[in-house]
Amino acid sequence: MDSVIGVNLPEQSYQIAVVAGGLDDLGVWMSRLKLGKKVLVVSNPVIFKKYGERTLAALKLVGYEVSTCTLPAGERYKTLKSVQKIYDVALENRLERSSTVVALGGGVVGDMAGFAAATWLRGINVVQVPTSLLAMVDSSVGGKTGVNHPQGKNLIGAFYQPKFVLIDPSVLKTLPPREFRAGMAEVIKYGIIWDAELFDKLEAAKRLDQLRYVDEELLSLILARSCQAKADVVGKDEKEAGLRAILNYGHTIGHAVESLTGYKLVNHGEAVAIGMVAAGQIAVQLKMWKSEEAQRQDALIEKTGLPTQLPSGLDIDAIVDSLQTDKKVKDGKVRFILPTQIGAVTITDQVPADVIRQVLRQMQVS
Repeated sequence: MDSVIGVNLPEQSYQIAVVAGGLDDLGVWMSRLKLGKKVLVVSNPVIFKKYGERTLAALKLVGYEVSTCTLPAGERYKTLKSVQKIYDVALENRLERSSTVVALGGGVVGDMAGFAAATWLRGINVVQVPTSLLAMVDSSVGGKTGVNHPQGKNLIGAFYQPKFVLIDPSVLKTLPPREFRAGMAEVIKYGIIWDAELFDKLEAAKRLDQLRYVDEELLSLILARSCQAKADVVGKDEKEAGLRAILNYGHTIGHAVESLTGYKLVNHGEAVAIGMVAAGQIAVQLKMWKSEEAQRQDALIEKTGLPTQLPSGLDIDAIVDSLQTDKKVKDGKVRFILPTQIGAVTITDQVPADVIRQVLRQMQVS
């Protein structure tokens, strides 16, 4: 079931097309947008080997002049050094203001390609073609771009909206199961923060730990509802002045876990799952959320094959210290997104450090 979702913004609205087999029509979709003739495809070697030729053929079919830049795969390469490589290829191929960067890959590629597009010649077009579930439901939509600083995740970046997002669910067939589960963490997040009906549908599914157990209808629903939830939130608050911060549910402690493990031990989705369990328990401790609903959330996370405990050997004081570098810190206070019911959350900076420590201690592997 194909669908087109609109992201309505004051300065630049755009569409997200969810189309099985749509990768082969990428050039056709882009040609409707009247973009310039030069296109730079940014990817990583693994994805490019699988989908590079099809992408280039789809672009050349309608007359685009295409150049390519492949960057090493992995969160630890999400740095200014990698973005410099994109700039070098852009310069070499004389990209102009009307030119377009196509991000073909997961969230890391999308974030870096988007940031390069935002900053090259003070901004050229970017089209997102996400190939991982996590990128499809989350990072490719909404215009957050950026790279990591050695001291913290995504500290360098810009809000820069794509011209178009093309989601082809058929490319998920080659996604490793662990990466599929990582994407499901963000899907569960939408269920908790925005869409109780989506949460119910996920609860009703027999298995969610691998793509092969998710039928086509449920996958279509997961993609469409997640993108719609993100589009709704971003449409109301593009630059994260308030409401958009709810999209960071599970990310506050999640980002700390990721950076303290050097982006090698847990992937982004696993870290978000751990962060959601922590946020849920904090909300229960503060009497903001029923423990039965927290148990439903944690059971769904477990059903998806995601972790609910901290990686062993992680220092709790280090996690609490790391929270101070989070982008949501305001006046020195860490802002948490905490659930009040399934489908609704609130933003608060009134979370005592001893409650955070107590919850993290409970989540340590015994």
